[in-house]
Amino acid sequence: MDNIILKVENIRKSYGRHKVLKGAGFACRAGQCIGIAGVNGSGKSTLLSVIAGIQKPDEGTVTAYGVDLQKNKSYISRCIGYVPQENPLIEDLSVMDNLKLWYCDSPWDLKTELESGFLKKLGINEYQKKAVRKLSGGMKKRMSIAIAVHNKPGILLLDEPGASLDLLAKKIIRDYLKWYISTGGTVIIVTHDNEELDMCDALYVVSEGRLIETDKSLRGEELLKGN
Repeated sequence: MDNIILKVENIRKSYGRHKVLKGAGFACRAGQCIGIAGVNGSGKSTLLSVIAGIQKPDEGTVTAYGVDLQKNKSYISRCIGYVPQENPLIEDLSVMDNLKLWYCDSPWDLKTELESGFLKKLGINEYQKKAVRKLSGGMKKRMSIAIAVHNKPGILLLDEPGASLDLLAKKIIRDYLKWYISTGGTVIIVTHDNEELDMCDALYVVSEGRLIETDKSLRGEELLKGN
């Protein structure tokens, strides 16, 4: 594969005697959307957290733009944005105060992005004065994405971003991701949502600790079987 920007090789990760990942790997180019599916507990979230540098693998390497991220951890936040399932926001602060904490040293201009940029695409300008604790699940997820891209990363990792959200929130997030990809960004998304799967250029299933590339048209039980 030419022009690879992210290469994940032979990732192994165990929790005690339980081997979660047993040599998982894939590679992708700029402007691609890579989907990862699998049954609960198969290791999908573990894989994303390893790529994001949150967890250290027992073996294997993650290389972004030719840089070994295990050996250059300070580079991770410059090239990778990570949206976990958990809410990373400070609940007692307003949306704007949360943004200011993250965007104080960002290459983006916060005011401009809220008025006419990607933060407006995410709809955050509409509720920037609200306290985070008063936000809906969809609003919080959009805020999580906004925080993840504060350093203008070229790679965005998302762990089931549409889970439990209403249709409008899911559409706003999909529309943003399509725009992000159109600008050359790369998306790695853990999902079982059909409309999110439709965005993917390649699709992998985590099975027995490894990533198996599968037909991207598969859905439901057939997808989880990796056939």
